[in-house]
Amino acid sequence: MSYSCLTMEVRDKGVAWVTIDHPPVNAIGEDLMAELHQVADAVTDASNIRVLVITSNHPKIFLAGADLKGMMGTEASDEEVDPIEQACTTMQACFNRFSDMNKPVIAAINGHALGGGCELALACDFRFMSQGKIGLTELSLGIIPGAGGTQRMTRILGRAKALENIFLARKLTPAEAEAQGLISKAVENLEEETTQFAEQLAEGAVFAIGQAKQAINAAELPLEKGLSEEAKAFSRTFQSDEPSIGLAAFFQKEKPQFLP
Repeated sequence: MSYSCLTMEVRDKGVAWVTIDHPPVNAIGEDLMAELHQVADAVTDASNIRVLVITSNHPKIFLAGADLKGMMGTEASDEEVDPIEQACTTMQACFNRFSDMNKPVIAAINGHALGGGCELALACDFRFMSQGKIGLTELSLGIIPGAGGTQRMTRILGRAKALENIFLARKLTPAEAEAQGLISKAVENLEEETTQFAEQLAEGAVFAIGQAKQAINAAELPLEKGLSEEAKAFSRTFQSDEPSIGLAAFFQKEKPQFLP
């Protein structure tokens, strides 16, 4: 499949690199979101892809925000859905594809991830960052995060730190973001260190990782419901051959080989 706003390359051990390339500033628009949906479908369905990495081809920007001028120019009639609310819902649904994906997703952040760029990064399971600044800066424009940022940052950092970051429109360096726990790791060599981590994940029981991810996502539900989802996910792990591989290696005191 060919794309106009991004590229996808499947590398060693089933690690797929999706590189956003949407000049001039990697702005979020309908065309890019449509292709992100297509990528999510392709990665989910591909048995040869075990881990997804999302990065950028722009030298200074991971991902820019939405078209705010366009949003300000829209009006809703009494019969229509609020177009600004609908735009937020559309972006939320796009980014949810990666938070809900049954495979590990890593954001390799090579430049500024402010506003919408931060929200996409927060929807990924891990965030590695080499340069630029990251944050939900919408309050400096008199608006609030609308693509999941208020929810995901609060879940990742807790209410107190999310309030501070969002109210003050903090722009964090990689070191500052790592200290808060907003990113997984601040790195010098982004591609090399992300690759090492991604391949380590790819060598693991990826089907079981997907089930664990679903169970962890359910931790935000009431405990009884979360425990139910965990039990169902645990049962689904036995639909693959990973338990037999892992248990056999355990009893033979060997490292399990999950890669096909």
